[in-house]
Order: sequence, then structure tokens, then C-alpha cells
Amino acid sequence: MSQRNSHETWEIVLGDLNGTNRSAGYRPADPIGLPPIFAWPMKPIRSVKWLLSEFLFPWGFIFVGLAVVSWNWLTPEIGESGGPALSLFVIIWLRNCALLSLVAGLLHWYLYSKSSQGAEFKFSPRWPSKTSSRFLWRNQVYDNAFWSIASGVTVWSTFEAITLWAWTRGIIPGASWSTNTGYLIAATVIFFFASSSHFYLTHRLLHWKPLYRSVHELHHRNVNTGPWTGISMHPVEHILFFSMFFVWWIVPMHPSVIILTGFFKGLGPAVSHSGFDRLLVSRRRIPAGDWFHDLHHRHFEVNYGNPEVPFDWLMKTCHDGSDEAQRSMAVRRRPHSSASGGAAS
Repeated sequence: MSQRNSHETWEIVLGDLNGTNRSAGYRPADPIGLPPIFAWPMKPIRSVKWLLSEFLFPWGFIFVGLAVVSWNWLTPEIGESGGPALSLFVIIWLRNCALLSLVAGLLHWYLYSKSSQGAEFKFSPRWPSKTSSRFLWRNQVYDNAFWSIASGVTVWSTFEAITLWAWTRGIIPGASWSTNTGYLIAATVIFFFASSSHFYLTHRLLHWKPLYRSVHELHHRNVNTGPWTGISMHPVEHILFFSMFFVWWIVPMHPSVIILTGFFKGLGPAVSHSGFDRLLVSRRRIPAGDWFHDLHHRHFEVNYGNPEVPFDWLMKTCHDGSDEAQRSMAVRRRPHSSASGGAAS
């Protein structure tokens, strides 16, 4: 059975034969476009404004702050001799588990349990399933939390502990904020784009049919996402997803950025998969869910990356959320439907 057909029974998202109708839910008014950093001629002022006030604000700055606090106060001393201690892994696991539970748990409580803003800004009209046999205990939230903590936090914490230990021992190259300030500032900014590029490459690999059916399908059961969906993945996918840590075995880096790697990839998806475009807090609208990635969960064969990197535009797999993009996708699928059942690649 094709990937698309196997999921159509889970949630109706394609609309009529022309592909123009949609499930009732919030949809941003403007199509998704490439960020100004890719504009030509270059727009340096607009690009810097986008970087600071749209891309990194607020969550990028929050994760950077958390990483600094974690390195200075929430990470145990690492001995300069001997192998990685079990206590190092346990403390890092507990810290990461607590932070993920705080971020994903608070978002779920605010948006779903308390329903503080109802369905306002919610992409899908559906709510997490409590009766579906495709999830452990027939409960989507319990299933997602289990995979996120039991597998996700474990792989994340293992990679982080090994990398921090190797940095302390001088096995991998390091950098210092006191002597390499400019380099580390630039490297931190570049990291966000490098991480998104890494995500695109590993994600495309996971959509290779054998890997999709045996590994990535677990994450894609969540057509309708929530905060705990973010890193609800198969252990093999977690290994690929968090392998970004091993870039720092080659590129000189400071532990605060090593820790930031885990926060951006481990905590960030709880926000981007929240299912809501905005959080309404004290009359303020705080950016939350990622409409670009939500479209991927709906349609499976578009938007493999993130909007801050241009790969989907270059590979002609971009769905910008417009009716025109929906129609184009329906046209692309039509010949495949008759020939091969519309299987995604």
C-alpha cells in the first residue's frame, strides 16, 4: 500500500478531486516564501531584521539562553581522565527530560488540556486521538510522550554526553568564548541553518520507501500534530535526527553550542509541531507552530525541510500553502494514482 493511501483513512486532508478544498482550520493568509536572505539583489537590512525579529525571535533566543544556563549550572563536572561516567549521562538525561516535559507539557496543557484559546490559530479542526489503534494505549498523546522520552531523550542525551566528554578530554576540537568570540557568534547563527540543512538531508533519506515503512512511518502516524509529536520517532530516526552532534567532532565548538544543538532539535519540535500558528498569551500573539511542516504532515511528499533553507524550492517539492500549490500537487499526483497508487518517494 502506498504511503499516501495508507494515511488517507486517518484524516481527510486532500479535499475534492481538484485538491482545492481543505479541512476547516486556520490557514495563514500569505503564501510561504523564501526568506529575504536568499533574495537577489541582496537586502542586508531586511535580512538582518528577519534573522533577529522573525527567525530567531523568540524561540531561538530562548534556546540559546537555556543552553548557557545549562552549561554553567545544570551540567555536571566532567573529569579530565577516564571514560564517560554513567552519572554524566543520567544527570544530562534527567535535565533534558525535565526540559522537554516542561516545554511540551506546558504547551499541551495550555493548548489542549486547558484549551486556553480554543481552536483559534489551530491548523487542524481535529484534536489528539484517544481511541485509535495505531497508537500505543490507543492514545496519541501517551504514545507520543513515550517515544519522545524513552527513545528521543535517551538518544539525544547519549550523543550530548559523549560529545561533551570528548570536548573536555580534548579529543575533539574546541573553541572558547573569551578568545574566539566572533567565530562563536557567527558559528551559533550558522548552526541554525546548518541544523535545518541536516534535517532536510536526513528527512529525505527517511522518505526512501524501505526506511519510511520500517522507521519514519511511526512519526507520520501523526497527521494531526501536537507538542508531544515533535520528537515522537522510531529509535533509528532519533539516531539520524540527533547525529548533528557529531558535526562538532570536526568543527571547533563550545559546549554551550553543543548543548544548544540538543535544545534546538529536541525542544524546538515541540513548538513547531504544536498544531497552532500562534499562542495567545496576555493579548500577545507568540509565534508557535510551523505551517510549512504541518503541510508535510498532511501531504507527506512536500516540504521535506524547513522554510529557512531553500532545498524544497530547488527540488520542486515546496508547498507554500496556497490554493495554486494545492492544485499543482493534485495534478502531480493524478498520473501516479492510476499508475502506481500515488506512492510517495
